[in-house]
Amino acid sequence: MTTIGFIGSGLIGATLARLSIAAGYDVVLSNSRDPKTLLPLVAALGTAHASAATPEEAARAGDLVVVTIPLKSYRDVPVEPLRGKVVIDTNNYYPQRDGQIPRLDDESTTSGQLLQEHLPESKVVKAFNNINFRHLGELARPTGDPHRAVLPIAGDDTAAKQTVTEYLDAIGYDTLDAGPLAEGWRYENGQPAYARLYVPAGASPQSLLDMGPGHPATRDEVAAALSEARRRSDT
Repeated sequence: MTTIGFIGSGLIGATLARLSIAAGYDVVLSNSRDPKTLLPLVAALGTAHASAATPEEAARAGDLVVVTIPLKSYRDVPVEPLRGKVVIDTNNYYPQRDGQIPRLDDESTTSGQLLQEHLPESKVVKAFNNINFRHLGELARPTGDPHRAVLPIAGDDTAAKQTVTEYLDAIGYDTLDAGPLAEGWRYENGQPAYARLYVPAGASPQSLLDMGPGHPATRDEVAAALSEARRRSDT
């Protein structure tokens, strides 16, 4: 049985942990505080398949590791225990939270590439950053379900992207390969393929925490949104 390590256990992390356990994985959760602060979440998930640890321990334990922390803290991600591992990056750049990051402001790099630079011997794949945590939890469907949602991924390693595709399939999602990490910006905050892609047409969500029922975006819809981001960038 594969173990999924989590560096960060907030709304996206906790949601992915639940989906992972439902799919048959064990999970090891961590945050920036004492692991004891995660015991209520561990208890809710079920102690037979969930445990709390430090970020270093979660990184070592995970066969696949999810980094889901504020972007401003990406340099705190442990490097050594992630060598050679596939790492899923769920980060988005929010200047009001993360402060100004000049290399992102001038578009000379992307948030996924920043994490890849920090983890030079890991294989970073960008995923889950463009969907609201509530929709992530409720839109998961079995393989072959006609109402299955599609999520974009980006990464520089083909085998790593296949590993992440298989993980997404296991927890209830199809994938669309958006290309290398340099293309990850096309479904980040403010782009057409960001969170509103999973909101039903005509709905007016009040906030990112209250977005109403989810819409299972199709492959064509995701592809069109990614293309629209490219078109906007080129004009």
